[in-house]
Amino acid sequence: MSLILAPTCAILSKWSTGEVDPLDELRTLIIRHAAGQRGHSVHLIDGVQVSRRDEPTELTASIAQPSVAIVASGVKLTMLNGVAYEYGVGQFLVTSLDLPVVGQALKASPDEPFTVVSLRLDPVEIAPLLLETPALPPQYGGLVVSDATPELLDPVVRLLRIADRPDDVRVLAPGIRREILWRLLTGEQGALVRQIGLADGMLAHISEAIRWIRRHHNEPVRVADLAELAGMSESTFHRHFRAATSMTPIQFQKQIRLQEARILLRTQATTAADVAYQVGYTSPAHFTREYHKAFGRTPGEDRTNFLSPVVAEGS
Repeated sequence: MSLILAPTCAILSKWSTGEVDPLDELRTLIIRHAAGQRGHSVHLIDGVQVSRRDEPTELTASIAQPSVAIVASGVKLTMLNGVAYEYGVGQFLVTSLDLPVVGQALKASPDEPFTVVSLRLDPVEIAPLLLETPALPPQYGGLVVSDATPELLDPVVRLLRIADRPDDVRVLAPGIRREILWRLLTGEQGALVRQIGLADGMLAHISEAIRWIRRHHNEPVRVADLAELAGMSESTFHRHFRAATSMTPIQFQKQIRLQEARILLRTQATTAADVAYQVGYTSPAHFTREYHKAFGRTPGEDRTNFLSPVVAEGS
């Protein structure tokens, strides 16, 4: 497993006044908005959610969508195809595509919880700002970690301050979101965020192929067909797909199948063999081997674990 660590953030000690630490306020706002929902994500307004964890979590599989996740306290680990991205206080993760990831809160306790705010990166919102930014060499990558500057944290904090005031959200939130996107576009990861907003950019074409794979994950996939869908030659598509996702299209489909299988095991009264066939495997034994390699447990073990009674928090 490869591990990617961002440099320790050292520029966020105080606001320009020298009196208030933006990360302290961000952490306080997240805790306030997540009150009563510990262990769960809370959707505040469209495209914005916060989360609090009071203890380290197990690795959990999910499909990450284009977003920026800013950590106010604690440490998070996100893994993509065996590459681990670790980010902590004052750092953020940009996700540029729909990607099959696994993640966990590494450092969290009741006294020092893990707190994070996530904002969706919508190409429709990004695109109008591109005319105001200088052209940059394309940057490709599914996940990147950076330090959050005070200029980025400022509008994020202001957005969370008004998140429970509907009239303020209606009038002020669009402008604040625009400011957040501007800070991202003009920051260290601006080239990658810019690619998200380009309707005819490489990421847009790869995203189209990814959407097809997700919709048809249980069907055989031909790279030539995906390349045609993306408007590229097969070799160019393969190269760009791997640059953006760190996987080949076939590996990507396998990860989607395994994550869909885990959802079925959690939500349906069915056997591991039936799940294998539902997600596109022709051999249950092959499915079991790949599932165990991906999640560290067999489908049967996960099925038993999912069906076990859950003790409510605080009992």
